[in-house]
Amino acid sequence: MSDIRYNWTKEQIAEIYNTPLLELVYKAATVHRKYHNPSEVQISSLISIKTGGCPEDCAYCPQAARYHTEVKVQKLMSVDEVSDIADKARTMGASRLCMGAAWREVRDNKDFDRVLDMVKTVNAKGMEVCATLGMINEEQANKLADAGLYAYNHNVDTSEENYSSIITTRKYEDRLNTLHNVRKAGLTICSGGIIGLGESVNDRIGMLLTLSHLNPHPESVPINALVPVEGTPLGEMPIVESWEMIRMIATTRMVLPDSVVRLSAGRVQMSRETQALCFLAGAGSMFMGEKLLTTPNPDANEDKKMFDDLGLKPKNAFQHRAKKEKAEA
Repeated sequence: MSDIRYNWTKEQIAEIYNTPLLELVYKAATVHRKYHNPSEVQISSLISIKTGGCPEDCAYCPQAARYHTEVKVQKLMSVDEVSDIADKARTMGASRLCMGAAWREVRDNKDFDRVLDMVKTVNAKGMEVCATLGMINEEQANKLADAGLYAYNHNVDTSEENYSSIITTRKYEDRLNTLHNVRKAGLTICSGGIIGLGESVNDRIGMLLTLSHLNPHPESVPINALVPVEGTPLGEMPIVESWEMIRMIATTRMVLPDSVVRLSAGRVQMSRETQALCFLAGAGSMFMGEKLLTTPNPDANEDKKMFDDLGLKPKNAFQHRAKKEKAEA
């Protein structure tokens, strides 16, 4: 049985990862039931509030300005547009709205002021608000917290050793510095990675090692399967096999038992059976809606039917905060 710990070694995580799959899923499911309600899955909605034109060179991303993809540059949404999307997401059962902007970093200007207004507006609806805006400093993190932001997403993507083969326009240390600023502001952290980038198993283990050494652990850990997009350097990569995704979800659950593991990008490539095994192995959240930023996602009606067939129900907002407050009382 896994306990929350911050001194994992690569060898220990590798032993978990290489456990025979059915045994691994069983162990992960047991841990999942210790720390979470297995019949509840949080529904989140992810929207691109500012699309395309990013100066970064992330090899997987169709929003990078230097790649020739079908993504069209769009200016920052209005607060009213985001408010309407949040209302629609809430009617679908979403308790978290995640807002992504294709920026390298946040700049202190009128666009950031508008994002702060978006956060205030969505927070007033009783939804968890998450933002992924690139690198932020401590002062910007505090402004987001004051506006009512609940979580900040900044994925480490892969292992530190593999990072420079995927991204060269920023360093791994830059990622960790942003997470440090987020934590100092009292925000919850959403940070995970992507599999299917051409990384080794050791890189997947290294990514989990980085996350496991953050104290406290990220409250939210998205595990993404690469969605290859034509025009990006990784556009010809093969689709991640189901067993690899299930194994990664289960290992994450064992190493980070109290974190919400998010079944994120790549669901459109997965069968319902694969997704069911991911939920069994410890996934406690997924994104609902036709797109994840710019990549396709399953139809909402299909997801609702899957929930009905599996006996799952949407999780209410702010449960992690409530659990923490109860433990501290």
